[in-house]
Amino acid sequence: MSRFLCVLRSWLLMVSVIAAGNTLQCFRDYSFVSEKLYTASPGLVNGLQARTFGIWTLLSSVVRCLCALDIRNQTPDSDSGFQRTSKDAALFSSQLLPVELLYLTSLYYITLFTFFMALAHFLSEVFIYHTAALTMGIMAPLMVASFSILGMLIGLQYLEVEALSQNKKKN
Repeated sequence: MSRFLCVLRSWLLMVSVIAAGNTLQCFRDYSFVSEKLYTASPGLVNGLQARTFGIWTLLSSVVRCLCALDIRNQTPDSDSGFQRTSKDAALFSSQLLPVELLYLTSLYYITLFTFFMALAHFLSEVFIYHTAALTMGIMAPLMVASFSILGMLIGLQYLEVEALSQNKKKN
């Protein structure tokens, strides 16, 4: 495994642990959410909203932790009964992504999507709904999501190289 993927796994695990801590804060005292995140409209935050935010954060934390523990998480290959079909290859016929990436897990993409969702959520709360201000409580998750997206997109290239080299070894 490349050094970059090792660093990415450590980053994902650290972000996951921090998110789990934020989940506990959301359940313990909902004022955490109004004081740190939704500072422009703290009156809109109640216990239900804080717990919902906490569950969403916990789910993201679990997905990120699972990806950190098994970043490749490959599907079974043809040796174990999974056959690559022409239908699967047709999905990637536009060559937006190499066919080899089809056999990498969707867990990586789901994890990447959690960061896109977080980025979109916090940006919309600041610029569309005006319930949050650009304080450190909002800037931190925006930076984490942005750096994570960038890192995971770079990591995708490393996973592609590994998949191609493993495919060459099999042939």
